Amino acid sequence: MSLTRRRTAAALLALPLALSATPALAHGGGGGPRPRTLHIAGDSTAAQKYADAAPETGWGMALPFFLGRGLTVANHAMNGRSSKSFIDEGRLTALLEGVRPGDLVLIQFGHNDEKTEDPARGTDPYTTYQEYLRQYVRGARARRAEPVLITPVERRRFAEDGTAKPTHGEYPAAMRALASEEGVALIDVQALSLARWQELGPDGTEAYFNWLEPGESPNYPDGKQDNTHFRPDGAVDVARTTARALLHGRVLAPRDLRRLDETVPGSRITWPQA
Repeated sequence: MSLTRRRTAAALLALPLALSATPALAHGGGGGPRPRTLHIAGDSTAAQKYADAAPETGWGMALPFFLGRGLTVANHAMNGRSSKSFIDEGRLTALLEGVRPGDLVLIQFGHNDEKTEDPARGTDPYTTYQEYLRQYVRGARARRAEPVLITPVERRRFAEDGTAKPTHGEYPAAMRALASEEGVALIDVQALSLARWQELGPDGTEAYFNWLEPGESPNYPDGKQDNTHFRPDGAVDVARTTARALLHGRVLAPRDLRRLDETVPGSRITWPQA
């Protein structure tokens, strides 16, 4: 065999390995490039909401507004779950079954881990919380996907002088420490959202959270004063913050994102039937 033919044969033999190692070149059953997926593991602040909960909105519902072609979202976040209960219920196993090389696994827990009086959900920041989070990180890496740790988004809470107050105790710091230890990308939404709520102030943030007057929504006839869950504008704001941080952290490239500096009205949110 000539040198040229040997080189050609070697290149052809290496081609399947090159394709499998390059997610952008992966192909689906239709023959075109397979979209990369952002899989969300999280709680009610990120979760898909349905018509019976509107206008409550998870930020994961708004994230697709800021993603370019070739990226899609699989939102596995679920109301009331912690890093522990999400795993104990088999939800991480189910999520990982759909993960492919080159995908992202976005991991945001903390709100319900703080409920230490509940043995089904509560964790300790620097022991069990980190141990459960490691399972997400290792599961993603085992599938050649990139894990991304996201500190819990802040609640709407202000001191008497109008200063936005942190509410998550040691959990964000524990996640930051774990990200450093494991070499995992970290999106510090806790710090970013706290700064954002400070910028908007007590009055400006009210429209971002699920605050409703009596009769304003048929789902909440007596009204609602919810400082944890979002209305559409709040979900859009947190999704934009998350997308920008993914860009600044070089987790995603500029071509992967869109509309970061455009107005995205909350009216674009829709709630399917349960």
